[in-house]
Amino acid sequence: MTKVCILTSVHSAFDIRIFHKEATTLAKFGYDITIIAQHDKHEISNGIKIIPLRKAKNRLDRMTVNFWLIFQKSLKVNADIYHFHDSELIPIGIFLKLIGKQVIYDIHEDVPKDIKDKVWIRPPIRGVLSRAIFMIEFFSARILSGLISATPAIAKRFPAFKTAVVQNFPILQGMKRNLVYQYSQRRASIVYIGNLSEARGSKEMINAMGSLPKCLEAKLTIAGAFSSKNLEIESRQLPGWTRVEFLGWIDRGTVRQLLDNAKIGIVLFHPVPNHMESQPNKIFEYMQASIPVVASNFFLWRQIVEKYRCGLLVDPLDIKAITGAIKWLLEHPNDADAMGKRGRDAVEKKYNWESEGKKLIGFYEHLRSERKNG
Repeated sequence: MTKVCILTSVHSAFDIRIFHKEATTLAKFGYDITIIAQHDKHEISNGIKIIPLRKAKNRLDRMTVNFWLIFQKSLKVNADIYHFHDSELIPIGIFLKLIGKQVIYDIHEDVPKDIKDKVWIRPPIRGVLSRAIFMIEFFSARILSGLISATPAIAKRFPAFKTAVVQNFPILQGMKRNLVYQYSQRRASIVYIGNLSEARGSKEMINAMGSLPKCLEAKLTIAGAFSSKNLEIESRQLPGWTRVEFLGWIDRGTVRQLLDNAKIGIVLFHPVPNHMESQPNKIFEYMQASIPVVASNFFLWRQIVEKYRCGLLVDPLDIKAITGAIKWLLEHPNDADAMGKRGRDAVEKKYNWESEGKKLIGFYEHLRSERKNG
């Protein structure tokens, strides 16, 4: 069996993309998988070995102490292929490649663009750091064995002959439509799943709820966490908060139940560079749950939402437009139901992990053949 070691300093051991999609798919096809990630114990789950990494106290602790721990633990595994998920692990990846291992860099987001949007980095430093990361990724891509990109836009920055696009679409297996909740029987719930920040439209969502007519008995249900305590305090003081049901982080099974009983899924990312070329998994999860989406009117998202007529696009900074889209969907349940069904059909036919998993296996098989041929 080909031995694979998956490394992440940022994500948890049971991260959806890392564990439930990539690692589980590889294990199913006969690869011996070990994951080194933040976790509280040694564990074997679904045949996948998990080597725990202490929870980092802060970013500096993660990028120093945990970086060194990952390096030590990865050498002990002595895998054939190493697959890392965070740009801060590039030095480890290069070292492993130089000692004869095959190494894959899995790029979840456009890191140079993302850095420009980080409010916790002082503005004068953002540009310098962004350019530095761009150059580090550029040169490391020429050294590493292969790269996996989460979106086609990210893949454009890397050598095509060694880059595979494996998109973060939902898993269909075991997640069939819940027939208990017909659209007409669902709660008047507008759902948002994921991290909350100003750049992700947290205030616009809440303000739009405050602008809805009182006769519409609708709630914004949030399953996620605020990026800062200050943002949470500010958000709770907005008039629309009285129509918010804040759940915090919940497990995947509860998320599925929440979506199965909702009427609208919402994602209002602001038009910053890293967002406009992203493909948030939450859009496809809403589509999978047969609910229409209210989404930012980015060009890339338009290719999905307009093509399959599965929701409404709005200016994410325009409260009136957001409120109007939510109101229209709630007042036109038959049209909203049809949009949801078209979205679900699109996921079943195209936007699903089962099709992306085949790309992952094909990429790994190519690397394995290269290794056998020296």
